[in-house]
Amino acid sequence: MRDGCRTFGHTLLLAGRAPQRSGRSVGKAAGALGKVALMTKWEYATVPLLSHATKQILDNWGEDGWELVSVIPGPSVDGDPRNQQLVAYLKREK
Repeated sequence: MRDGCRTFGHTLLLAGRAPQRSGRSVGKAAGALGKVALMTKWEYATVPLLSHATKQILDNWGEDGWELVSVIPGPSVDGDPRNQQLVAYLKREK
């Protein structure tokens, strides 16, 4: 557990707060079955986006299993803030 959170499969659980199913918590049900909740491992990528090919770039990464997390302004190419390049942050399960 890190930062008060843990994962069960792909579901993020806050410490002490498990989703309820049939009146029993997922943690108790998993314990009864002898299963251990494991944290999902992710890998990340940062990708510069070209304004004229943004869709194609994201489609190509998506076909390889990458999920878009965020797009933020990146560094300016020539020092002019109006010419900032966008940067995409992507993740996929390891």
